[in-house]
Amino acid sequence: MYVEQLFTGCLAEMAYYIESEGEVAIIDPLRETTPYLEMAEKRGAKIKYVFLTHFHADFVSGHVDLAKKSGATIVFGPNAKTEFNFHNGGDGEEFKVGNITLKLLHTPGHTMESSSYLLIDEKGNTPYIFTGDALFIGDVGRPDLAVKSDVTQNDLAGYLFDSLRNKIMLLPDDIIVYPNHGAGSACGKNMSKETFDTLGNQKKVNYALRADMTKEEFVKEVTTGLIAPPQYFPKNVMMNKRVNASYDNILKKGTTPLSVADVKSLTKEKGALILDVRPTAEFIKEHIPNALFIGLDGSFAPWVGALIEDISTPIILVVSKGREDEAITRLSRVGYDNTIGFLKGGINAWKDAEESVENVLSLSCNQFSEKLTPNSSILDVRKTTEHFSEQMIHENVNNFPLDNLFSDYAQIENKEQYVHCAGGYRSVIAISILKAKGYHKLINVEGGFSAMKNEEKVQISEYVCPTTMV
Repeated sequence: MYVEQLFTGCLAEMAYYIESEGEVAIIDPLRETTPYLEMAEKRGAKIKYVFLTHFHADFVSGHVDLAKKSGATIVFGPNAKTEFNFHNGGDGEEFKVGNITLKLLHTPGHTMESSSYLLIDEKGNTPYIFTGDALFIGDVGRPDLAVKSDVTQNDLAGYLFDSLRNKIMLLPDDIIVYPNHGAGSACGKNMSKETFDTLGNQKKVNYALRADMTKEEFVKEVTTGLIAPPQYFPKNVMMNKRVNASYDNILKKGTTPLSVADVKSLTKEKGALILDVRPTAEFIKEHIPNALFIGLDGSFAPWVGALIEDISTPIILVVSKGREDEAITRLSRVGYDNTIGFLKGGINAWKDAEESVENVLSLSCNQFSEKLTPNSSILDVRKTTEHFSEQMIHENVNNFPLDNLFSDYAQIENKEQYVHCAGGYRSVIAISILKAKGYHKLINVEGGFSAMKNEEKVQISEYVCPTTMV
């Protein structure tokens, strides 16, 4: 038996490769199929099943492409309905993979079709449980993503309570819990940075598994503090229920080299968005006017999904040479399949064509502290929870989370402002958005709040009472 967890940091997502006697099961694959096919081929094995724990909201799975290329059977749990052929597994149904068995446990709550897969080895032992988004390390799946007219989030939370207590928590304490997500995912509230743990330890440290917890207490705790999910979540759910464009075709179209003239024509005639995904420092130095910056070296895909509202927007990339495939792949993972090419020759080609470029006024934290006065305006684009946890002590600090910029930017006064986030990534994204809206007096604070805490002249408040939050 061979089991490997495949972790993707940008999405904090874990897929699984499980093999026995030349047969393979893949659980919760990402959009691109090559890694799974190559793993099986390298090991001389064949993919027999593609198991989905639920209809994912934060990424588009490649289960249809993978099944088509490998001949595998797609399996979902009860209540699943799709536009493609799949095996609708029943609660307790067993699937043979070589000498091992994967037993489907219907664990609704995060979604109604949500299922976990219990691995039973050839000796009848149960070393692993693959819990999808039903149980995370340190948390459980949020119950507000599959709400319908006849199913409330409280209903789903109640189902999740029953699933955990009647299915998962009855398993041996030494069983290893393998979830679908870890810290950084918006599918839960407070996931651990660890990617697996024993069930026994989770019973000790996971608030949702307390032995003395009533259903009413559980429902209240898992539904308290939920913030609105990113706008792309329901779009990804719908894509996971249908047959989508082939990843291979998406990659082929997206890697089309475009001239400067092509870029200008496509932005004008098709409303294409210029998306600059280069390192932050390169964008700060020079960029195409009105380009949106979301760098590949940060949490790229989730921010694309949060900020680009129209998932069908034609996208033209400004990308470092050799990273074109990576950018298109990561866009497709969250359903942005309409990359129509990249600027051949990058920013240098743009300048060689005598087109104008802009830069971002950016100061080191030390320079910022020297220029800071009581009348200075500071724009903090971190999340509200980050801002209220720690912030600058200054009269003119305005917290405006990056997530809300596109829709609510008009609430921000168009004047000189120092913009910061936690480390310097989100602040540049925010400035690129606001510059395209006509804000040209913004100054980036390099290193963000992390750097500010090391500056003696910048005073920090460690905690602000949440009662002041609105």
